[in-house]
Parts: sequence; structure tokens; C-alpha cells
Amino acid sequence: MAIVQGLTTSFYSDCLAGKADFATPTIYTYKIALYNGNANLGSTTTTYTTDNEITGTGYTAGGKTLTLLPPVTDQTNEVAYISFVDVTWNPASFTTNGALIYNSTTGASVCVLNFGSTKTANSTFTVTFPAYNSSDAIIRFTN
Repeated sequence: MAIVQGLTTSFYSDCLAGKADFATPTIYTYKIALYNGNANLGSTTTTYTTDNEITGTGYTAGGKTLTLLPPVTDQTNEVAYISFVDVTWNPASFTTNGALIYNSTTGASVCVLNFGSTKTANSTFTVTFPAYNSSDAIIRFTN
């Protein structure tokens, strides 16, 4: 099993079909679910799954709702990007290896995060997203 970081292929298809609206945050709700090292998540992940989702104090199946930052189109650097506000579990007592961001309205996957190693939370656990700019944002579309 492996957690391979990146956007999912089905997310690209959903974007092209108009099924991934980030400009109107009231249409869809996006969530982040946490997984253990036995999870099989990657570019071919199409939907949210409970397989190998973590359990523990402070964690509820399905994960947490994400707060979307406004989409940006950067004409100078020929990139459009979005991101989310950092998300925190408190209290937290669990271990995790990665995460799936998904559209909880439809169940469709967006992207997979690999934390690089097993992370253990003993009181608080925070997923900190990269800087919100054209070269670092968690979701970027470039020319």
C-alpha cells in the first residue's frame, strides 16, 4: 500500500466537466480525511473512502471541513491557484501518514497528501498548507 501525493486524475476530469466549483464556496463543501500508512491513495483515487481512515481521540470519520481561500488567477505567472485555511484537531490522540482532500457534497476526490512519515498527535494536530501563492499553493493550474 502507498500514499502518493498529488492531484487525482478524476479531479482534473471534474474540473473540465464543471463539477469542481471553487469560485462559489456555497455550492460544494470540501473536507480533509486522515489515513494510516496502509492506505492506498494516489492519482487513481476517485472518491472518499473509509478504508484505512484513522481512528482516535478527536478524530471523526470523514475528517474536517476545510475553509476555502479565494481562487486567484495570476496572469503574470500564467497560473491559477487555490488553497485552504490550515486545519486543526484539538484534542487529538492518533497517528496518521497522509490525507485525502475531497468534495464531501459529491464524494469526489481532489488531492492526496503524503506526510512523509508517521505523524503522532498527543494533544493537537494541524495540517499546515503551503504558502498561498502562484508557486506554492496546494492546488495550481499552470500553462
